[in-house]
Amino acid sequence: MYWLFLALAIVVEVAGTSCMKLSQGFSKLVPSVLVFLLYGVSFSFMILALKKIELGVAYAIWSGLGTALIALIGITWFQESVSLLKIVSILLIVVGVVGLHLSQTA
Repeated sequence: MYWLFLALAIVVEVAGTSCMKLSQGFSKLVPSVLVFLLYGVSFSFMILALKKIELGVAYAIWSGLGTALIALIGITWFQESVSLLKIVSILLIVVGVVGLHLSQTA
């Protein structure tokens, strides 16, 4: 259940971060409001996840997967640059997150 809260925190945080780009510097109302709303919801899920998941592990997974997902969204939806180094770096983040998850369950 607590891993589900962490997963939800990540997904909602990624949505909030995507809204940052869509807000165009807070010039668009709906995405600007969604940034704050989604970050509040994300932190709420994170707080619930921290009831059972170690802080260092939860935060590393939250920030690592969030970073990897945002990089992929930037490449696919916002036509940001892509390179072999960028892809390898994203994969290394994912490997690190898997390792942290395994360390928590071991």
